Amino acid sequence: MIDTSQLSISNLVIHHIGNRTQGEQVRFSKKTVILEEENPVTDFLVQYFFKPFKTEAYFNFTEGENGGPNKMQELATRIFEHPESFYDTSLEVANLLYETSNHPNIKPGEFYMAMFKDCVVDGEVVDTVGIFKSENKETFLKVYLKDQNFEIGAQEGINIKKLDKGCLIFNTEKEAGYKICSVDNINKGNDAKFWMNDFLGLKPREDNYYFTNNYLELCKNFVGEVFNEENEVPRTDQIDMLNRSMEFFSKNDNFNEQRFENEVIMDPEVVDAFRDYKTFFEEEKSIPLQSRFDISKSAVKQEKKYFKSVLKLDKNFHVYIHGKRQYIEQGYDQAKGLKYYKLYYEVEN
Repeated sequence: MIDTSQLSISNLVIHHIGNRTQGEQVRFSKKTVILEEENPVTDFLVQYFFKPFKTEAYFNFTEGENGGPNKMQELATRIFEHPESFYDTSLEVANLLYETSNHPNIKPGEFYMAMFKDCVVDGEVVDTVGIFKSENKETFLKVYLKDQNFEIGAQEGINIKKLDKGCLIFNTEKEAGYKICSVDNINKGNDAKFWMNDFLGLKPREDNYYFTNNYLELCKNFVGEVFNEENEVPRTDQIDMLNRSMEFFSKNDNFNEQRFENEVIMDPEVVDAFRDYKTFFEEEKSIPLQSRFDISKSAVKQEKKYFKSVLKLDKNFHVYIHGKRQYIEQGYDQAKGLKYYKLYYEVEN
């Protein structure tokens, strides 16, 4: 969790990154931005820079080619150890971003680099380097008074509620590659993941959030790829498996794989299929799956929206199933030539 209540911006610079694929260049500011005390713009900037980081998904820098720090990690370390180098280092960071922006979908935009003091992350007070890029502009209406008449005009600007790309590098866990948050709300396809991979060089931080997220993805994919209609599993049973999996993670603080198999999967044949798929999943995605870990409620909340519990019947009905699989029966009406579901319930709301 990030607390910005005591945070201050000690340094800020803005450059402009052109579209490299169209031959546009980088335009550098000649100096840093001066933010005077009690300037209301500071509060807006903090909101703009920090609000998108809502989850506890952290990252670390990957290793460089020779096993040491990668380029971005070297630049972050320089800023932390030599704050006076902030402006000169910002030129190198902006150039690095420009040089790695090779995909045609990457838009030009403003590049911001900031140094924050007294940022609290998971209870620890640390200095923080923020790197951000805004690519999209919006049109705002401006009402103003002229000659005692109200007039209206249009102005292009940045919506402070919509950060396009951002990264927060916390000055902690240096030996592991720092503790980092990162978002990219624009380029989400596999062909444009340059922000995380090419520019920053990040990998997921192996913590309880990561372990919880991986196991929930395993459960979801198992139902979609194995425990499915192709293997003669009714859709209601698939939804029930997803619901029971999510319920297990929601109600427990600790994950124990043996308990999960006994309480959620239960059927020995399905347990064997689940174990086989788990081995395939780990090898295919190169993701480590732990058999015991503390469950991250933040990861559960984040993944819950991807666990679909909707039974779609033609284009006429959507049945939302949240539990009580035994209260649903499926049948076939010979006279009408149609399938049907019978639902049992106690109270109608």
